[in-house]
Amino acid sequence: MNNFPYIKSMFIYFVLIFQQLIASGTHIIAKVVVKDIDPVSLTMLRSGIAAIGLLILMRIRSVKMKFEKRDLKKILLLSALAIPVNQFLFLYAIKYTTPSNAALLYGTTPAMVLVLSIILGREKIKLKRIAGVALAFIGVLIVIFERGLDFGSDYTMGNIIICIAVIAWALYTVQGKEMIIKYGAFKTSSATMVIGTLIFLPVGAWDTINFQYSSLTFYHWLGLLYLAFMTSIFAYVLWYYALSRIEAPRVTIFMNLQPVLTTLLSVIILGQSITTAFLIGGAVALTGVVIAQTN
Repeated sequence: MNNFPYIKSMFIYFVLIFQQLIASGTHIIAKVVVKDIDPVSLTMLRSGIAAIGLLILMRIRSVKMKFEKRDLKKILLLSALAIPVNQFLFLYAIKYTTPSNAALLYGTTPAMVLVLSIILGREKIKLKRIAGVALAFIGVLIVIFERGLDFGSDYTMGNIIICIAVIAWALYTVQGKEMIIKYGAFKTSSATMVIGTLIFLPVGAWDTINFQYSSLTFYHWLGLLYLAFMTSIFAYVLWYYALSRIEAPRVTIFMNLQPVLTTLLSVIILGQSITTAFLIGGAVALTGVVIAQTN
C-alpha cells in the first residue's frame, strides 16, 4: 500500500507521454490532410465528428452538460479557445509552416502557462523563471524567422499564427484548471468541444457543405478520423485528466517531448530537412522552458 502514491504518479506520467505521442502525430497528419481540405472545412469536420462522438459518450455515461450559472462565461471562454481559436488557427497555420516548427512552438506552452499564471496572479515572479521564459522566447524568435525577417512570407506568418494558437492553448490550460476540479476532466473537455463546435458553426458551415468530398481518398478520411477522435477527444480528455491530478507546470513540461517526437516523424515520414537555425532555436527554447519550470 505504501507504493500506491508512486504507482499513481507513474500512471499519470504514462498518460501524459501517451498524450504527447498522439499530439506529435497530429502535426504530421494535419500537414498532410490540410493540403487537400481547406482549414475551415477541416476544422468543422474535425470538431463536428468529435462533438458527435463525445455527445454519444456523454449519453452512455449519463453525463449532463449542466454547469452553475456563474461558470457559464468561463465554459464559453474555454470553448472559444478550444475550437475557433486553437484548432482553427493551428490547422490554418500548419498549411504554411512545418510540423516540427509547430511542435516546437507548442513545446513552449509551459513558458506561456507560467507567464499567464503570473499575469493572473496565480504564480509569483521569480528571476530564474523570468530568465527561462525570456530564453524560451528568444529560441522561438530564432525559429519563427529562420528564413529571414520577412513578415510578408507565408512561412513566417504561419509560424506567427501558430504562436497565437499556442497562447490560446496555454490560456485553455490555465483557465480550465478550476473547471476540471469542479466538474471533472471528461465533462469539461467534452462540453468545451461541443460548445466550441457550435460557436464555429456559423463560420464553417458554408465551406463544409459545399466541399467536394468526392476528391477525398480513404487516407484522407483516416487522417480526419485521427484528428477528430485521437486528438480532439482522447488527447483533450487525457490532458485535462492529468491537469486534474497534478499542477499545471508539471503537466506542461511533458510538452518538451513533442518537438523531438514530431521532428523525428517529420524526417522519417515527410522527408523534412532540419535547418541549423531550427536546431539552435529549438535547443535555446527548450532550455529556457526547463529553466522556467525549475524552482
